[in-house]
Amino acid sequence: MNDKQKRPVRVLVAKVGLDGHDRGAKVIATSLRDAGMEVIYTGLRQTPEMVVNAALQEDVDAIGISILSGAHMTVFPRIMNLMKEKGLTDILVTGGGIIPAEDMDELSKMGVGKLFAPGANTADVSDYIYKWVEENRR
Repeated sequence: MNDKQKRPVRVLVAKVGLDGHDRGAKVIATSLRDAGMEVIYTGLRQTPEMVVNAALQEDVDAIGISILSGAHMTVFPRIMNLMKEKGLTDILVTGGGIIPAEDMDELSKMGVGKLFAPGANTADVSDYIYKWVEENRR
């Protein structure tokens, strides 16, 4: 095990905005924990500022945003801008929910990682995060 792998992968899972449907976020949080990651679940009704501050305080490797409200083109860019302002350029921002493919492409151009649609295989999500962290952890 090299120095980069000495601590477990830490992931913050958050629900941003007024979307009250958190079942998917809880399923992902549980599956990531079961895959050996440390998971911080922030709960419902988080703001982008709250998410980025929590990511900074918790020293996470990745942020997973669950969004079903249709606000993804507001939420993800705001999180990315806040992270740049705070110098958090080494944290993966990923997520999932009801996000049209063309919006996924646009968000990817802004630096957002892979986004997962409802019904995605949870092993694919954890594999993606592990691979990203292995390649990018400083």
